[in-house]
Amino acid sequence: MTHPEYILTLSCPDQRGIVHRVSGFLAEHGCNILDSAQFGDQETERFFMRVHFAAEDATIGDATLRAEFAQLGEALRLDWKLHDAHYKPRVLLMVSKIGHCLNDLLFRYKSGLLPVEIPAIVSNHMDFYQLAASYNIPFHHLPLATGAPESAKLAQEARIVDLMDTHQVDLVVLARYMQILSPELCTRLKGKAINIHHSFLPSFKGARPYAQAHKRGVKLIGATAHFVTGDLDEGPIIEQDVERVDHAMDAETLSAIGRDVECVVLARAVKWFVEHRILQNGDRTVIFK
Repeated sequence: MTHPEYILTLSCPDQRGIVHRVSGFLAEHGCNILDSAQFGDQETERFFMRVHFAAEDATIGDATLRAEFAQLGEALRLDWKLHDAHYKPRVLLMVSKIGHCLNDLLFRYKSGLLPVEIPAIVSNHMDFYQLAASYNIPFHHLPLATGAPESAKLAQEARIVDLMDTHQVDLVVLARYMQILSPELCTRLKGKAINIHHSFLPSFKGARPYAQAHKRGVKLIGATAHFVTGDLDEGPIIEQDVERVDHAMDAETLSAIGRDVECVVLARAVKWFVEHRILQNGDRTVIFK
């Protein structure tokens, strides 16, 4: 018999007995813990926990489970969420003219490696409409001319918001989307949008960062995935990785290595998000791998 499964995530002021109280509640309500992880941050004095469990008592429904856990949440001052473990989050992908991350995410999605639904792809260019069509995913071309007035940018973003609402989007992924989002949209997307970029910032900004890095003789190529905030490329970091390079490699080779690292880092970040493994801790994140 298959039982409903949930993922509980929570954070709260650190105190004695949290694990005991939470696990005790689940046991009393006919739930079997499948895996659990927790972390107490001594600096912020906050406690974080992720519990994957099966609800084995058919007499206790979803509404009852949530309502009665809310009482415990209030007593422990929990910031908590209870997720259906079998629900596939709905992800909106956004891209400009560089497609390696988009292509990688679509392959992982189609292969079943990424447990999501992708209802739409948004781009300010037409380059990848055929790629989207090959996966039978609607492609929305929302152009924004260089130097366009603020009103045009806000109108374009309003269409993005409409798509998010229409498709009930849970996560927005900027898969090398090269437009800066307005502060208003960043606020709306707080904790629900992930960006990817090379890790040369702030040393090598602007055009051709890999050529700049090659000129300086860098020895490490890296990528960073982070939550989107109003502070450009400075949101809470989710994942980073690096690859060693050497003097024999030209700028194009460095760029190719960088693209590979970006794909892997972004895929990890998206997977961890949809599996509810990321909890925000101020300007940092707690990742339960």
